Amino acid sequence: LPVLSLCAPSSSEGFGVAEKIVLLSFISAVILMAILGNLLVMVAVCRDRQLRKIKTNYFIVSLAFADLLVSVLVMPFGAIELVQDNWIYGEMFCLVRTSLDVLLTTASILHLCCISLDRYYAICCQPLVYRNKMTPLRIAVMLGGCWVIPTFISFLPIMQGWNSIGIIDLIQQRQFNKASNSTYCIFMVNKPYAITCSVVAFYIPFLLMVLAYHRIYVTARAHARQIRLLQRAGHPPEQHPPEQHPQEQHHPQEHPQEQQHPQEPRQHPPDQHSSHRMKTETKAAKTLCIIMGCFCLCWAPFFVTNIVDPFINYTVPGKLWTAFLWLGYINSGLNPFLYAFLNKAFRRAFLIILCCGDERYRRPSILGQTVPCSTTTINGSTHVLR
Repeated sequence: LPVLSLCAPSSSEGFGVAEKIVLLSFISAVILMAILGNLLVMVAVCRDRQLRKIKTNYFIVSLAFADLLVSVLVMPFGAIELVQDNWIYGEMFCLVRTSLDVLLTTASILHLCCISLDRYYAICCQPLVYRNKMTPLRIAVMLGGCWVIPTFISFLPIMQGWNSIGIIDLIQQRQFNKASNSTYCIFMVNKPYAITCSVVAFYIPFLLMVLAYHRIYVTARAHARQIRLLQRAGHPPEQHPPEQHPQEQHHPQEHPQEQQHPQEPRQHPPDQHSSHRMKTETKAAKTLCIIMGCFCLCWAPFFVTNIVDPFINYTVPGKLWTAFLWLGYINSGLNPFLYAFLNKAFRRAFLIILCCGDERYRRPSILGQTVPCSTTTINGSTHVLR
């Protein structure tokens, strides 16, 4: 839906040579960051066996693919028009580029919505419920929906001209600038299209994400109180349960003799595992909350303006539209850096790729030489690395 900002008739009009150089440098950096960063995410998941085991990462790879397509198929043409103050690729390709922009950026937010739902089931529900909800078939259906649903608000209405009903004359006036003899890729929307597409592409997914992460926050607070009560009762969790007892963590049923004496201080492997799992799941949820927050900060100005503009007779300045559009584009290159700095598993995978498989980054540090394996947390799930 972001291409709606192309309704600006001449967004770069009035830019001097120095301004265009600075603008082109900034845009080139955004495009390069988006391409390299999203490629790095995709390669990391494809090469790291532990990352591939986590269901959430299928959504992350698909999200990275959508952002990569934005940076390759959409941004460069917008940058050329912005700097040259002219659209030279014809009316049909303008419609194709506009449709791609709406499709890919809508797909991005739908992926983030699916990720939030995945985290909700993983953190707020029992593990069995999560396994029943997030089956491979359901994940495939959700991924398919992330790509199919946007086509109903992108290629279908845009190619049919539904967005321009009632405002064709205004669009034609803005397509040509007689003073500079320039042509522009104008994409203006009428009120019904602006409301419908903004609600489907942004407001409904945003509401679902807010509800999911609010529930995650409430659940995390409740478990934190339970952990404090256990510590005050004299049964604090061991300092390093995952590293010291990796097999107990994954197979607590293998120790029935410990479960038969609930009053003894050391028969709490399930409680230790539950508290450790909640801590790691909550940390991963916070990471995804930051990612979602950055997305909303980047795209909210555009989608708010997109609904308001038709009701104020399309008087929003072209340069303001352009600023909001590229603020949204920046998000396509931002997610990989959030993964690198906020997720230890992705950071380790990135270092392995960038350092050509350096052995120092192949496994996290362990506490002793006798520990046969260590654990790592990938998107909130703890896994044994052998």
